[in-house]
Amino acid sequence: MLDAVRTTRDRMIVTWLSDSGMRIGELCGLWFCDLHLRKDHRCGERKGPHVHIVKRVNPNRASAKTGFPSAVVDGVVSGGTIRRASLAMVASYHEYLAEDYYRIRALAQTDLVLVQLVGKRAGEALSTHGARQMLERAGRRAGLGLIKPHAFRHTWATALTEATGGNTKAVADEGGWMSARTVEATYAHLAGDPTLEAALKQIWGENA
Repeated sequence: MLDAVRTTRDRMIVTWLSDSGMRIGELCGLWFCDLHLRKDHRCGERKGPHVHIVKRVNPNRASAKTGFPSAVVDGVVSGGTIRRASLAMVASYHEYLAEDYYRIRALAQTDLVLVQLVGKRAGEALSTHGARQMLERAGRRAGLGLIKPHAFRHTWATALTEATGGNTKAVADEGGWMSARTVEATYAHLAGDPTLEAALKQIWGENA
């Protein structure tokens, strides 16, 4: 799928959907201040790179499905739904900043991370509809047929459930589900108890 996308922004979208299990509304609703991609960020809520998903009213109408309590103190976001970020996620973000975003930075009209790259709306926030259209086009180019954003979430949840040995509570917490029962009913396959960090590294391919 990555070979079928044509911009660093689109590569970031595919990478983040694949590695984080985010909903498309969550991804398109991310602000720059939500991305804590350096270790030991001063929010103090995770040691490693992570992202805060915060329910807000956004100009592109993208929104998180659930609204866990969040706060901004001295410009630092805390709370919300927190997702760990893979090395590939961090790398794809920096590639997007250095290439696509850098080219249109003077046109940027929003604090949202993902923006339109061309045309009269360059610099405006990317809508979920725009992201879905991009995935559909990339899916056809890759010979995969119709690709929907939620398919990435299902694949991620299934892989993480198996990698954690069926720890549906951990998967629900990481994926932003309100109840582990949803995960158990849909994704639970195996039994066991490895840690979530190790399981994420396994599905990200970061284990040595």
